[in-house]
Amino acid sequence: MSWFFERDLSNERCSIMPLLKFLNGHESYENLTPTENMLWSHLQKGKMMGYRFKSQHPIDNFIVDFYCHRARLVIEIDGEVHQEEDQVERDQGRTAELEHYGLTILRFTNQDVVKSIDNVLLEIKNKLLQHD
Repeated sequence: MSWFFERDLSNERCSIMPLLKFLNGHESYENLTPTENMLWSHLQKGKMMGYRFKSQHPIDNFIVDFYCHRARLVIEIDGEVHQEEDQVERDQGRTAELEHYGLTILRFTNQDVVKSIDNVLLEIKNKLLQHD
């Protein structure tokens, strides 16, 4: 595990904090679901209108599926667990917190990606065009 020192100059206190957010994001990068991989193949390396997306990107206490800094766009792919009532509430809270940072969040289900990837890509393109 990586650690870094955080120094609070106001009272000369030092603490050691783990870089869990960043490590988890990096480690998760290699563990995309098949559906996330399907979408990632269209987003990576600037393939989406030249916009650069990052996969499994840490933002505050969250790791989002895909993030484009230039457009301030988060893309989340939701599996079946996201249809459960308590998870729907958590997702709504997560979305509200991310929007608080001025981010736009697009959510798609696994079924959206698998069955109509062209519609998903079109919606992402339209959102990016609104940014330009």
